[in-house]
Amino acid sequence: QVQLVESGGGLVQAGGSLRLSCVASGSISRINAMGWYRQAPGRQRELVARITRGGGTNYRDSVKGRFTISRGSAKKTVYLQMNSLKPEDTAVYYCNVESWYAYWGQGTQVTVSS
Repeated sequence: QVQLVESGGGLVQAGGSLRLSCVASGSISRINAMGWYRQAPGRQRELVARITRGGGTNYRDSVKGRFTISRGSAKKTVYLQMNSLKPEDTAVYYCNVESWYAYWGQGTQVTVSS
């Protein structure tokens, strides 16, 4: 059974930083991409950042230059370094793994106070 476990969320003041981590466990035959999504109250879940098997990355425009996605050496770990956080970054952040299926973590809350 595949499980994604996120950590690193919390409460931070505007301008601060957080680092999210996600570790995938279980049998995943091939990971095509890993990513982070977020969902704020009353809004749809949206892509924040994604990194492909080959190392290519893409970000939503509002986080470019502030957030960095990376993978661990074991390739089943993905990180999201978030700098210069803004109140509008407040949301539940979800880890996603794209394989033959899409797997999701349980989410971690990020709250940025003004």
